Amino acid sequence: MNLDLTPEDLAFRDEVRAFLDAELSPDLREAGRLTTSVFTDKEWNLPWHRILHAKGWIAPSWPKEYGGTGWTEMQRHIFAAECALAGAPHLSPMGLRMVGPCIQRYGTPEQKAFYLPRILAGEDYWCQGYSEPGSGSDLASLQLRAVLDGDHYVLNGSKIWTTHAHFANRMFCLVRTRTEGKPQAGITFLLLDMNTPGLEVKPIITMAGDHEVNQVFFDNVRVPVSGRLGEENQGWTVAKYLLEFERGGGNAAGLKYALAEVVHIAKSEQADSGARLYDDPAFRAKLAQAEIALHAIEMTEHRVLSALASGKNPGAASSMLKTQGTEAMQRLDELAVEATACYAAVYQPAARAPGSNLEPVGPAHSMTATARYLNNRAASIYGGSNEIQRNIMAQLVLGL
Repeated sequence: MNLDLTPEDLAFRDEVRAFLDAELSPDLREAGRLTTSVFTDKEWNLPWHRILHAKGWIAPSWPKEYGGTGWTEMQRHIFAAECALAGAPHLSPMGLRMVGPCIQRYGTPEQKAFYLPRILAGEDYWCQGYSEPGSGSDLASLQLRAVLDGDHYVLNGSKIWTTHAHFANRMFCLVRTRTEGKPQAGITFLLLDMNTPGLEVKPIITMAGDHEVNQVFFDNVRVPVSGRLGEENQGWTVAKYLLEFERGGGNAAGLKYALAEVVHIAKSEQADSGARLYDDPAFRAKLAQAEIALHAIEMTEHRVLSALASGKNPGAASSMLKTQGTEAMQRLDELAVEATACYAAVYQPAARAPGSNLEPVGPAHSMTATARYLNNRAASIYGGSNEIQRNIMAQLVLGL
């Protein structure tokens, strides 16, 4: 496997870097730097979304016929890596990376014509209605009921951990349309308007002090049958297809950025001996272990890229990347908290809001260390827990 970039890829990388230098304003960079969660708040990710849309670069993974870039696998990898290294705001993946590809595959011509241009332009902001109280990892046990009434489904129940539901005007949602038989065979996939009467969003404030997730309640919410994606009771098939995108790779660039941040902190903080923490042998050993894991992940990503470029299916490699990537990020978060020491315990969510004029308690890097640690604990759960990923690897690779 040749890891050297071709002259064409090097020229593309330079083009991306020049674009990022020109378009990433200090405010956008600050928002990206202060992001401690899955993606940046709408106030900052949507302006960046629209800049990329104007450039024609908003949907690198979409087919060109639907508004994609037509880039190669390597070009997509370069673009994602350069955005991560430049500290660009994290875009919401709900429309672009998750429901958009599902609409392309399972949507009617009318659904494609209506939703896809709006996703590209940032006119619709999506949230994901999957998990419920008692139905998270066991998603097939979901109970949000949808009863057919003429040309509408009537929904009653609730969804939980619904990321950015307080910003969203659209939701893609799994509902139960049949109770008998195998649980997976009674689920339907719906697209709905968040302004529909009977729908209520209530905030859940995380331990980090962030309002990222919510509980959404449905009280006789009427959703047109035209909002169904795929056939009735076939939503599990659509949901599995969507999870292929939610579990995708692309971890190495973000991990490199996180490792560089930990190194910066370690060079700024003192060890118990009074010397720089970066020069402490025990801490340097932890950094070395993290860097070794990062290189292994990067090589796996390149193997996946090579397979995709050859038209092959990477198979269980996506599960491997999801598992190793999330656990490597959590190890780096732990090192950042350890390096920040007592200042990591200060609760100051208002000070780390982009544009805040509040003076932080302690060094600037202390504001995000614990919040990022707490939020990233969920990374090994959402998109299919790492235990589930290990089961997939055991079955597909080891034949167990």
